[in-house]
Amino acid sequence: MPRWKPDARQRLIVAALQLFAEKGYDDTTVAQISERAGLTRSTFHRHFTDKREMLAAGQETLSRLLAEGIAAVPADATPMTAVAAGLERASNQMTSFNRELGPLMHAAVEANDELKRRDASKSTGMAAVMADALRDRGVPETVAQVAAELGVLAFRTGFSRWTDPALDENPGELAPLTRAALDELHAAVTQLR
Repeated sequence: MPRWKPDARQRLIVAALQLFAEKGYDDTTVAQISERAGLTRSTFHRHFTDKREMLAAGQETLSRLLAEGIAAVPADATPMTAVAAGLERASNQMTSFNRELGPLMHAAVEANDELKRRDASKSTGMAAVMADALRDRGVPETVAQVAAELGVLAFRTGFSRWTDPALDENPGELAPLTRAALDELHAAVTQLR
């Protein structure tokens, strides 16, 4: 086995998600993940502390991109326009690798209660980051929180559509799907009165 193989981090993530879906999160070991990826345990530990950390891979980057997109819009932009900009910034950074991970992540999460809790925690973290970015723009607390929650739901809906092979084999880019989901949600909210 060569000492340095390209894309080790990505290969480890794919191997872990496959094993989590097949064997369950609790019954999957770091050694099994490393073996499936064709790497050593020491290579695993160069990239991740443990298998829990793998599930948060990319979360900090995603949160940073959402906040940057919100911060970059003009000062007079509405909260929903700012959220849309955050979604676009984050969505535009998603690659085919992220799209391939979607079904694997979904299968792994659905198979384990701890992973379901961690997934919910990710959504809470995304909402907090967006709400903070909106408050930094002077958006009132309640409005910032509602807009952020809609942003999270739009991202998750768009991502789900983008990664679901049953819906479309070639869905194009993620950004138009998250924008469409945000527009749908905004329209739904206006009907609540």
